[in-house]
Amino acid sequence: MKPHPMYGPNRFKLGIFSANADGGLTLTRVPERWPASWDSVVTVAQMADRAGIEFFLPIARWKGFGGEMNSREHSYETLTFAAALSGVTENIALFSTVHVPMVHPVFAAKALATVDQASHGRAGLNIVCGWSPEEFGMFGLTPVEQRYDQGLEWFEILRRIHADEGPFDFDGAYYKLKGVSGHPAPSQRPRPVTLNAAFSPPGRDFAAHAADFLFTTFAEIEKGREQIADIAARAARQSREVGVYTTCHVVCRPTQAEAEAYYEHYAVANEDTVSVDHYMGAKEKNSSSHDPEVYRLHRKRFVGGAGTYPLVGTPAHIAAEMVRISEAGFAGTTVSFVNFEHELPYFIETVLPLLRDAGLRE
Repeated sequence: MKPHPMYGPNRFKLGIFSANADGGLTLTRVPERWPASWDSVVTVAQMADRAGIEFFLPIARWKGFGGEMNSREHSYETLTFAAALSGVTENIALFSTVHVPMVHPVFAAKALATVDQASHGRAGLNIVCGWSPEEFGMFGLTPVEQRYDQGLEWFEILRRIHADEGPFDFDGAYYKLKGVSGHPAPSQRPRPVTLNAAFSPPGRDFAAHAADFLFTTFAEIEKGREQIADIAARAARQSREVGVYTTCHVVCRPTQAEAEAYYEHYAVANEDTVSVDHYMGAKEKNSSSHDPEVYRLHRKRFVGGAGTYPLVGTPAHIAAEMVRISEAGFAGTTVSFVNFEHELPYFIETVLPLLRDAGLRE
């Protein structure tokens, strides 16, 4: 079996993020916003696969954010999403983003193993402990105070099932299970690759235990160095290493002026104001996923890409920014677009060769 794409040869790896949801990461009203139709998703996944992009990472959403567009109400469930894409792609890693409180670990273990078998070892798991009270309410759940403690129990159950320890009982604070087992085992041994996205200290401690790779955000690239050092120290205390990625939204155009004008058009002039206010308020109160100054200073980034870092400009500018991100110590980044199908081809054609020239990709 080939190595998982997250362990492939490219020094700076790339992933497509949020293409399973309408609007992607944007909260804009422009008519060309991403519709997330199934055929378009397949087109983008196959395009990324052919280009050598390492992974396809969906968001997990159960409810939209209101406003005129109610963005992300239309979104594909991520385990079945990965399973379906496994049959129409060949090399790209296919992650599932799973909410710990909403998905039982015994079910998640079997579903993830199914995806891994179907994709011949390309599955991955993005573990999310949940932050939206409205989504908890849809499931009749109340958020627990120590959500990462629940996440650690959840992960331990899944890990033991995939390690094929045989039937076992589990007596935890959140799960009390009898005679747990599950087959088939995943193709990857001892388990599929895991991700977690965290900014807060408790979230990073969770990642130090349970994640192979952590995704984090920053307000400015150089601030990322401090975060990488912090994560490395937390992982070292668990005798582990955790790779660190970031996440960006992209507007790539032939000229800087064109790119900046379009960013202003979709992320300022056409913001879905009610949705943005709802999303930013809920995120800041419940999520701890961003540096607090991002909420105060960068509303445009939340409209443009859910508070992720903006890569706006010419192919040369975007490639140079990615070089800076790599030099700060990041192993890679995700990218998202207003419309993946329309914009990814230009990114592949113009930015990837520059990254190869810079020595970041083969």
